[in-house]
This record gives sequence, structure tokens and C-alpha cells, in this order.
Amino acid sequence: MGKTAIILEKKEELLSIRGLSIRFRQYKGGSGHQAFSQADLSVISGLDVTVRRGEVVAVVGASGSGKSLLAHAVLGLLPANAFLEGSIRYRGKELCPQDQKGKKKAFFRSRESGGVPGIALVPQSVTWLDPLMKIGRQVLGGRKTPEARQRMRMLFARYGLSGEVENLYPFECSGGMIRRILLTAALMDDPELIIADEPTPGMDASLAKQAMDELRGFADEGGGVLLITHDIELALRGADRIAVFYAGTTVEVAAAADFEEEKRLRHPYTKALWRAMPANGFAAVSGMQPYVKDLPEGCVYQDRCPYFSPACRGKIPLRSVRGGLVRCIRPFDREMRMEKEDSDPGWGMKTGNVPEREEAAYAGSEESDVFL
Repeated sequence: MGKTAIILEKKEELLSIRGLSIRFRQYKGGSGHQAFSQADLSVISGLDVTVRRGEVVAVVGASGSGKSLLAHAVLGLLPANAFLEGSIRYRGKELCPQDQKGKKKAFFRSRESGGVPGIALVPQSVTWLDPLMKIGRQVLGGRKTPEARQRMRMLFARYGLSGEVENLYPFECSGGMIRRILLTAALMDDPELIIADEPTPGMDASLAKQAMDELRGFADEGGGVLLITHDIELALRGADRIAVFYAGTTVEVAAAADFEEEKRLRHPYTKALWRAMPANGFAAVSGMQPYVKDLPEGCVYQDRCPYFSPACRGKIPLRSVRGGLVRCIRPFDREMRMEKEDSDPGWGMKTGNVPEREEAAYAGSEESDVFL
């Protein structure tokens, strides 16, 4: 076990999500009796994420990969036709739909009973604000003390919002202003965990970086942040770990430092994301993310993966590889051995780690030689 893993284990887990699956029950449609029959649509399966005290975990992925549903599941904001499986724990306490009733009334802010600091949400949609209530009243959230009003104005100034904003209605603000207002509203409280769902679209580059630095500072002071975003470059600015989503599941969880080099990443999709970044060539991958109704059996990335084998149609567990987690059956030990051989040409002979030991691990693949 590496030093990083030991340090992470010592930190308190604020949010622990294990094997989360979400499905929606819908009418099939059509004519006759068929119009009233129902079917379940699975949108998230086998999702795993952990946020510890003092860290920022960024969830990245393309639109439609299930990132925002994760936030809604944690806060109990899913519609009545949603069904959850798996475990969601906040500070060791299991969160279930019965525990989460009524949280929507608190929209971007929620607190545990008894006044214990809880979870704050910075929502993705700008429609979360009440259109008939002035901004200042919504941000204050019922607080009437001079200290609360002073903090609100300080946060407004930090994010480039003038004092006049508190007397405006939401329709009088731009989209970028609304996002900054939602962020300041979350920071008004004293939460231990912030879930920021796409908090920066509509902001210019300097304000987006400032917002990321604010979330980083919140974590450094002992809180935890789950940042949901498609902007991987911004996420790398302040995140400790990156959880990569694809088609409703976690395909890799890696340290942010692993994105400094492609060879340190593990999953083919994560590597494709790395190559798609402007600084790394802006390379595109052919194909599209599958629709939830058309998900293949086994690996969700198999239709676009250059390393596909028949074994990829089976169950793909999330496994520990080189200090990270990856949902892939590739024989990573061979890659690790190649890295060792590059640094020490005689390493294989010294330790007895020879290629023949792993041939059975990827049996049946027509492209098994790609790992040699």
C-alpha cells in the first residue's frame, strides 16, 4: 500500500457511495393494453465514489453519463418513479429516501436535524431560485442578523456581484450571475460537504478559477467537496482525485496527478479524455456514448475500445491498480512490468516476472499482443 493510500484511509469519510444503481419506472407507450404497461429504465449502475474530509473529488464525464443524478440521489431529490439500490452514507449514516424527505424545500442548502452542519448543494439549473423572491432574501435564507447580511455582501463582492444584486429578482440577472449567486448561497451556511453540480458555466475564466479556488479552500479547512463537471481542465486545478463516469458507471478513480501523463492513467476512456484535452492534441474518438436503453452487456465502453475482447462482455468489477481504481479486465501487471523494465532493463530476470505468466489472464483476445 502506498503512502497516499495510507493518508487517505486516515481521513474521515464524509460521503461514501457503494454500488449505487438508479432506475426509472416508465410507461412503454403504444396502443391498447401496451400503453399502460411499465418498464424499468436503468440509468446508473454500480457507481462508486468516496469523498473524505479535506479533499475535492471531481466527477467528470460527458453529458448524459449520470453525473447530476448522483447529486440528486444523495440529497433525495429524485422523482417518485426512481428506484435506488446500493449504499449512500454521510458521515457513516445511511441515507435513504425516507431520511431525505423534505430536503427539496431547502433547495441549494440542507442541514441535518439538530443544527449539525450538513450538506450544501450548488445546483446545475439556474431555475432553482424562486422567481418571485428577491435575491438577497433567498441567499440569507431567513437569517436576519447583521453578521449574516455582512457575510452575504462579502461573498457577493468576492464573486463580482454588486450590492444592488440583493434587491434584484432572478429574471433580472444573467445566467452567469445566477450561478455565482447559487455558489454564495451554499457558502453562507457552514456545511461539511459541498456538492457542486456544474458550478462554473456562464462564468468567465478568471471567475471560474476563483470559484474552484474557493472550493479548494473549503476542503483545505476541513470540509469535503464533490465537484460534478465536464470541464476536466478546471477540475484538475483543485481536485485531489478524479472519478471518471461513462454511460452511468464509474470507469476509473485516479489521483489528479495521474493526469500529468497518459501512461499513468488506466482505463481506455480516461486515456481518450486525456488525449482530447487541447494541451494533449485535441484528438477525438470515433463513436458515441450508448443510450441507456442500448447499453451492452459487460463493459459499457466496449464498442469504442481498441482493446475489446469477448471477455469484456462479462462482469467487469472495479479493481485496484497502481494506486487507483479501474473497471477494466486488461492485464495491467504487464504494463507495470514494462514500466519497470524501462527503468531497470534487468528487472524481469531478477524477479522472475516474465511475460508468459500473464498469457492466461487475457485468453481469447484477438488483440492480446497489444499489451506486450
